[in-house]
Amino acid sequence: MSAQQVDLSYYLPKNMTYNKNIPTPKSVIGHEVGEWHITHDKLVEYMKALAASSDRISIENRGKTFEDRPLLLLTITSPKNHQNLDNIRKNHIDATNNNSVDVSKNPIVVYQGFSIHGNEPSGSNAALAVAYYLAAAEGIDDLLNNTVILFDPSLNPDGLQRFAYWANTNKSKNINPDPNDREYSEIWPRGRTNHYQFDMNRDWLPVQLPESQTRIKTFHEWLPNVLTDHHEMGSNSSFFFQPGIPSRTNPLTPQMNQDLTKEIATYHAKALDKIGSLYYSEESFDDFYYGKGSTFPDINGSIGILFEQGSSRGHAQETVNGILTFPFTIRNQFTAALSTLEAARKMRVKILKYQQDFYTASRSTVVNKAIVFGDEKDGAKSHHLAEVLFRQNVNVHEVKSDFTQNGKNFKKGYSYIVPMNQKNHRLVKAMFDVRKTFKDSLFYDVSAWTFNHAFGVDYAENVSISKAGKKLTNIIRNVGNVSFTSKYGYLMPWNEYYTPKALNAILQKGIRAKVSMKNFKNDGKVYEYGTIFIPVQNQKLNVGDLYKFLLKVAKESNVKITGVSTGLNEGIDLGSNNFRAITKPKVAMIVGDGVAGNDSGEIWHLFDQRFDMHITRLDTRNFNRVDISKYTHIIIPSSGLEKRAVEKIKTWVKNGGVVVGYKNTARWLSSNKMISLKFDSPKRDSIKGVTFENRSLQSGAQYIGGAIFEANIDRSHPINFGYKNDKIALFRNSTMFIKADKNSYNNPIQYTSNPLLSGYISKENSKVIKNTVPFKAQRFGRGRVIIFTDNTNFRAFWYGTNKLLMNTIFFGDKM
Repeated sequence: MSAQQVDLSYYLPKNMTYNKNIPTPKSVIGHEVGEWHITHDKLVEYMKALAASSDRISIENRGKTFEDRPLLLLTITSPKNHQNLDNIRKNHIDATNNNSVDVSKNPIVVYQGFSIHGNEPSGSNAALAVAYYLAAAEGIDDLLNNTVILFDPSLNPDGLQRFAYWANTNKSKNINPDPNDREYSEIWPRGRTNHYQFDMNRDWLPVQLPESQTRIKTFHEWLPNVLTDHHEMGSNSSFFFQPGIPSRTNPLTPQMNQDLTKEIATYHAKALDKIGSLYYSEESFDDFYYGKGSTFPDINGSIGILFEQGSSRGHAQETVNGILTFPFTIRNQFTAALSTLEAARKMRVKILKYQQDFYTASRSTVVNKAIVFGDEKDGAKSHHLAEVLFRQNVNVHEVKSDFTQNGKNFKKGYSYIVPMNQKNHRLVKAMFDVRKTFKDSLFYDVSAWTFNHAFGVDYAENVSISKAGKKLTNIIRNVGNVSFTSKYGYLMPWNEYYTPKALNAILQKGIRAKVSMKNFKNDGKVYEYGTIFIPVQNQKLNVGDLYKFLLKVAKESNVKITGVSTGLNEGIDLGSNNFRAITKPKVAMIVGDGVAGNDSGEIWHLFDQRFDMHITRLDTRNFNRVDISKYTHIIIPSSGLEKRAVEKIKTWVKNGGVVVGYKNTARWLSSNKMISLKFDSPKRDSIKGVTFENRSLQSGAQYIGGAIFEANIDRSHPINFGYKNDKIALFRNSTMFIKADKNSYNNPIQYTSNPLLSGYISKENSKVIKNTVPFKAQRFGRGRVIIFTDNTNFRAFWYGTNKLLMNTIFFGDKM
């Protein structure tokens, strides 16, 4: 069926009748499902119309995206259940807390989510037809009486809107299925991601984005038994449903979870057989990283199911399986959505019992101990990790009083305790999991995400529960202050996470500030490398106004600023030349074709959302026409510019600019003689007897898909200002290895001789990475060239290395 000839009957089951009082999608949105790509505003309009006309549906707006689009949830069940919904939810949760509760009479809860990747649109377009079916189909009382459906028609409203605009504006009247047509090649940054270019299907565990935060809140309020996640894959593929590759399942996931997933899969197969659609299972994808929608439920007593449909990427496209039409992709998603509900209906008691048993087993394995994490000099990082746990419905406590464990100080107000004798202790274990051995050496996503390393906090296990203080009841932190009005100056230690935000506000106001290149003591208090000094003399604000402004900054940034009454210190004095003036930064970043969208989006988000700093995004298409002399810094995330840009960048750096390059930008800068780097080549493990069939597995096992490594740091170097420990945990997903300099002071960050903290690396590459360096800074003319081999801002939850980038912005000219 072509995209021009669709009608609703193409999707709906045959031999059924429908309530005439329920509006069809076309009657509200003005076109048939699959005729055009649904825009999010029209999707919202239709869902509201259904809720208004059907007593099977209630609707709520749980929040907004970064672009102010609503995050809708429909609750779909029988009218009788709607009248008793609060009790149904309470009984459902009670069953997970008490194994004596009889679940046989309880409805099963199914969360159905569509198109978390906006340019995988068949899911959200299918949601139109699925929602209509559930509202209007007659004869489905048994399903509705025994099921509560939490229906999320668009997991990524901003991305869906972006892609629908592209597909619709490039649609021809006579649909052209030629894959080379512009319709099938959307422009950068494409619609996969949200506003800040995050892949939201990696955020179920870190919950850093507003879309995720509303979704996770719903998840924990209901603890659905089954959660489905509708995606798309390459156009030449058919249709995939889980289980994934068995050897790539996280070992913390119970085997029964996979057994039930496989039983549910028989319902998908039967339904797709009926309409003649090709499909497969267990041959690709995995259930390892718990931050994906299909895997996150598995560590929470639920069953996550991934659907992947070969994508038309527009309205119709030539493929190895013939012409793949958009309506065909929608029909497969529709069919799988209904087969899920059929499986849930038929397997209801078995699945409800599995969830109950999951939490019973969880309670029987708890220990009366706790974990503790914190940073005695950076309360914000610790707070934000506690915030993640809080959002995941984990009980978190303050520490009762300061204590030391394993040589680390855990300070009240800067540290948090998590008791392990709680319901979600398996989730906590998964979040802090350290794993270095694996059944399989291939990963669809990262192989490590250990949260204490990601946040850069001290951590200890087997802590006595007696050290726990009061339980957190909210995630608000207000600690910013200025000690007193000084007539001499103010000191702001650089340890706190939000000091870059505070310093930027100070510099943008035109207030002079300096940074300490050495440690010192003032009035008996120790101040470390990177301490910011704001003198009172010769400022544009008088004594009183300067205090008021700094107090405002301190409160907004949650930092503590100390007034001083003397410039005489132990160590360098406040008038020393070892306090260097800081230049107000004006930062640009290269974006556009050829630039890694996730990496650039994460940097944009860091500046804009975390630190309230401007960052000008220069598109590669226009770069050669832009006057870059106004910028102090240019960030190039994982990209190399064309040759015409080389001389322009060189001249700018020679005149004093600071260029910060990530990942393969390091090779580009090196090849263009802007920085001198010696690369060490990645090595391949020698594996004998590899068959032709398994040749790709051998090559895939040589990559670092995402692991965590330990490095020594020189805290006197400006790149490491603000860090209190002599070691740092770094995320890495590349095999770019740079040899260390013969002079140790040129290796301020250097991997240890046994650096793997968590995750997978091949045997040969584990030998190569030892003592290499992930960071280099060199002078070039009057400017600096700075490179990182890997992303310091990964997925917004690597708080522990965010300051490295900020240090290049404020202190790059001092490196």
